[in-house]
Amino acid sequence: MPLFAQKRPVLVTCPKALPPFLAREMAALGLPGRELAAGVLAEGDMRDCMTLNLNLRTGHRVLLELARLRAATPDALAAELGRLPWEDIIPADGHLTVDSSVQNEHVRDSRFANQKAKDAIVDRILSRKGRRPDSGPDPVGACVFLHWREDAVTVYIDTTGAPLARRGYRKMPHKAPLQETLAAGIVLATGFAERGGHFLSPMCGSGTLAIEAALVALNRAPGLLRAGFAFEHLLGFDAAAYAELRKKAQAGSKKLLDCRIIASDIDPEAVAAARQNARTAGVEGHISFEVSDFRESTVPAEGVGVCVLNPEYGGRLGDAPRLEPMYAGIGDFFKKRLPGWRGFVFTGNPDLAAKVGLKPRRKTPLFNAKIECRLLEYELYQGTRRTPKPDAAE
Repeated sequence: MPLFAQKRPVLVTCPKALPPFLAREMAALGLPGRELAAGVLAEGDMRDCMTLNLNLRTGHRVLLELARLRAATPDALAAELGRLPWEDIIPADGHLTVDSSVQNEHVRDSRFANQKAKDAIVDRILSRKGRRPDSGPDPVGACVFLHWREDAVTVYIDTTGAPLARRGYRKMPHKAPLQETLAAGIVLATGFAERGGHFLSPMCGSGTLAIEAALVALNRAPGLLRAGFAFEHLLGFDAAAYAELRKKAQAGSKKLLDCRIIASDIDPEAVAAARQNARTAGVEGHISFEVSDFRESTVPAEGVGVCVLNPEYGGRLGDAPRLEPMYAGIGDFFKKRLPGWRGFVFTGNPDLAAKVGLKPRRKTPLFNAKIECRLLEYELYQGTRRTPKPDAAE
């Protein structure tokens, strides 16, 4: 793929507050970058993009910059896009999807910009190849992304397609599950990858936290779970290089764990969904599932680790009083059942978080969709933190 053989800007997008974790992931893969508000900017080629797509846990899309244009209006955009060599990038018998982020006074709906861009691209291919690719909103082929601000347009080849959060294992979501990339960010924020130990996920819901923890502990590349990526639908796709990268990722995965991962929930349907999702992800054998109230969750008799709870945090008016006893119970569970562990609560309600009754050691800001949340870390000491003074009567 000569067009993409040289290094180009690579923008990896992610949810707000996750760029620090994404930047560390990218640096570990040999692509250090600059953190942005909702992404990380680096430099790389198509092989680097394939590596990122396979291995990243907290990224959403891997965008390879193609061109920077000046276009004040939709017609000007179409004219500029028509000058790019799309016939060398997108198969004439393939499929094209265009997506965009637009802030331009002439465009009220980004779908209009997408349509103008799509028409310009396929018309160019038609004029050079005699036929035009199919197109539509579903990312089932080649993908193009436009970042348009006033008259400045950056054109990207979206090498990912459907966001990386869609690992492909969550067939049974159950209620309001955490997005996979957010769950991975929470797992990484706990330090589980570096410090090891066990991983407990009471209130496991559809099991996303436990599954992502298993993938981290096994060093299993999440992209191996995917059916495919958009870069596979580009002209010049190097199938041999991609097969080599997949083989390398598979070889780096562990077969066995030296820790326990336990997922529990009081709802039997949630546990059934979590078990099915773990089976689809190929990690069911590495996670213990149980139906129980979080207070009665199994705690390994030996060793310590991290325990992460993702309780409800009252999205509707009047929910908070109903949830207060549960948050207070979390504090009791931490103190009585997990001495020596590190406990974490992910919540978007600081008032309810105060009911835990323990002082958090660290508060990591994260976003669940548009809700600003905190991952609260509690260091749970054996006995009391301070050594008591001897009694004067003794």
